Order: sequence, then structure tokens, then C-alpha cells
Amino acid sequence: MPSAKVLEQKQAIVAELTERLKNSVTGVLVNYKGINVADDTALRKELREAGVQYSVVKNTLLSRACEEAELTGLQTTLAGTTALATCDEDYAAAARILANYAKKSKTFEIKGGYLDGEVVDLATIDSLAKLPTREVLLANVLGAFQAPIASFARAIQAIVDEGGVEECLAKTSADAAPAEEAAPAEADASDAPAEEATEAPAAE
Repeated sequence: MPSAKVLEQKQAIVAELTERLKNSVTGVLVNYKGINVADDTALRKELREAGVQYSVVKNTLLSRACEEAELTGLQTTLAGTTALATCDEDYAAAARILANYAKKSKTFEIKGGYLDGEVVDLATIDSLAKLPTREVLLANVLGAFQAPIASFARAIQAIVDEGGVEECLAKTSADAAPAEEAAPAEADASDAPAEEATEAPAAE
């Protein structure tokens, strides 16, 4: 029988894992068998820099946490060595980094995962792994707006160069004035032949 202190420690670990599962937007379970110390250190560093929490866990304790977090579908994957990677914000980071490493290893493999509180299959995790990084996504979004924003900036600069909105409007009105003045002159010219044609019979 385990001592009360050991039971208390296990309960604390289960509670911590449960909160971690509930508070994260995504999680990935891996079999880390065969990874050497150097690769493990590099992998943990990459995950940490991407905002991913990664740790080796005991299957029995994680199984209890999965039950508490209503992720019982993950319990079937809890065999052999298990490490858990979770992230509170980025949906793709854990899957992308771990999948990339798994491609280089014959023993390291992804066992399962979840997304927004729902257990997902390996195909879904693979799809997440293929998503670009958050920085690339943000760059693409900014690029989509770049042209309109650049045009707006040029328009604002043009107004500033003219001395303000009033000056810009005044110049626009001045440019339009000659065209308006030319219209009556053209109308007078077109009316002249008609008047001469009317007066000719009267002279006879």
C-alpha cells in the first residue's frame, strides 16, 4: 500500500495534468522511445520557444487526468513511453514540431491528440502539422491588406502635401472651373448660325 504522502503527490500530479488538459487548445501524445539526450534537449528547446509545454508522464496518472478532463478517448493510446505536449494558444505548433521530428526517427511516433476538448485522429494531427507557423500566417494576412493600406497612405500624404483638406478641395474646384466656363461659350457658338438663318428672309 502506498503511503499517504505518495497518494497525495499522485493526486496533485493528476490535478495538475487535468487542468493542463482543460486549459490547452490542443495536445499531442508521443512515444518518445529511442530519443537520445542531445535530440531530446533540442526538441524541448524548440517546443518551449514555440509556447508548447512538453513533459514525460506516467500512463496511469495521465489516464486518470484524461477521465477528469473528459478525454477518455486518449486512454487507448496510453501504452509504452508517453510524453505530453500541450499549448494554450497555438493550435499547430506542437503537432508541427513533433511531426517533423518523428519523420527523422524510426521509433519516435505520435500516438494521439486532442483539439478544443475533443479527441482527434492521427490524420487531423497530420493536417495541423502542415499548417504554417503563426508568424507566416500573420505575414500573409498583413500582405493581403498591404495594397489597400498603401493606397490609403498615399492619399493621405497627397492631402498633407497640398496643405490640408481645404487646400486640396480648393485646388480641385479651381481645376474644374475652366471646363465649366467653356461650356457656355460652346453653346453660344452653336446658337449663332440659327439666329443668322432666321434674320436672312426678313432682310429680303
